[in-house]
Order: sequence, then structure tokens, then C-alpha cells
Amino acid sequence: MTKEEQQVEKRLLDLAETAYRRGIAVYSDFLNLNELHIYQGIRMKLSYVETESFGGYELAERQMAAFYPDALFCLEYPLACLRISPLQEKFAEKLTHRDFLGAVLNLGLDRSRVGDILAEEQGAALFCHKSVAGFICENLTRIRHTSVYAQPLEQTEFHYEPKYEERTGTVASVRLDSLLSLAFGASRSSLTALIEGGRVFVNGKLTASNGYVPREGDLISVRGMGRFCFYGSGGQSKKGRSYVTVRKYS
Repeated sequence: MTKEEQQVEKRLLDLAETAYRRGIAVYSDFLNLNELHIYQGIRMKLSYVETESFGGYELAERQMAAFYPDALFCLEYPLACLRISPLQEKFAEKLTHRDFLGAVLNLGLDRSRVGDILAEEQGAALFCHKSVAGFICENLTRIRHTSVYAQPLEQTEFHYEPKYEERTGTVASVRLDSLLSLAFGASRSSLTALIEGGRVFVNGKLTASNGYVPREGDLISVRGMGRFCFYGSGGQSKKGRSYVTVRKYS
């Protein structure tokens, strides 16, 4: 574990201790995949408090960890959802996730205060810490050459239907490297470095083995590349290879 990872672990343990000592709910900032892996690793040490994580919607990649005294405690995550829209749709550019994220961080915000950003046909939904929601609404006025505005969106108004591309192919065996190859259209050998380099997570947990055998329904995330769901397997080709299907999220 690196010094930075040790600091993350210590910070999370300190939050848990605060929740236990003061009898209140305590929340982390948004955790990235690697930080969520560290969080999952310390949960066995936290028998004295309740803990869970949430990022605003079911499939959120960046999530806040909550630590609270007992199972009956009512949680209110300090997160907000904002809708970012162009002022004039007719003249709006096609903006990407990178465009939205860059514009928000250029306001001077720390990445840990910003959760997932879901780019849409016109605009995006952005999750952030409640403490910075007003600041974003006041100051985010332009992304690239497009004038935009941001406004709060009630959780009841947020509806997320994940977009994905379904890909089916054959593999010699249902292994992690084989599924990565199918999902991202690259050779298994070229993807080995991603797994060994600690960039691949299965259901939020770091997985460093090429031969790991995912289960149907597992959500596999690759830092910097995207994520997909192992949808299922069934049947064999004439050469004895297994048919598998993945759903790559856009």
C-alpha cells in the first residue's frame, strides 16, 4: 500500500471513529474506484459502526461512504444533483464527459467534491457535494464555446436509463482478460498491463488476476476506459468456445 493509500485508509477510519464516538452519521467526499476498494477492505475492521456507500443513483462509479451508529439511523447524504443545459440548444456543441468535467474543475473545485457526470444529448446530470452546488450554479456559464446554465434537480426528478452497447463473442474460457478483450475490442495481451497495473475493478474491488472468473451480473470498471456488465454466457461454438455477452456502457 502506498503512502497515499495509507492516508486514505486512515481518513476513512477516522470518520468511522468520529461516527462511533459522537453517535452521528459522518460522510466522506466522493471516492474514486481505488479509494472505494480501500473502503471495502477496511469494512471488516468496522464492526462497531454501520457503513454503506452511495453516489446518487444505483450504478454510480464515484460514491460517498457513510458511517453511522446503528442500522435504524436515517441517512441524508450531503450530495446534490444538478442539470447542466445549454442556453440555446440550437447553437450548442456536442459536449463530452471530459468537457463537462474540465469546465467544472476549472472553477477551482477539488475532484473529490464532484461525483459522476452523465452526459446526455443536450447537457448533463452532475452529482456534487451539497456545499459546492450553489457555487457551480452561479459560476458555470460556459463549456467550450457553448453558454450553459446549471440548476438543482430533485432526486425524484432524476431518472437514469443506462445506455449500453451489447457485444457477443466467443472465448476459450470465461476469464477477466477475455471479457475485457470483447468489451474494448483489443487483444488480451494488450490488456494484461491494465489488470496488472491496478486499473481493473470488479464490483468496486481491485482485481489483479488475468485469470479471474467473473460471475454473471458483475460490473467491471477500467480506470480511464469505461465499464461494462458481464451479462451472461451460454452455448458453445463448433470449436468448443463459449458464447458470452457483455453490455458496455456509454
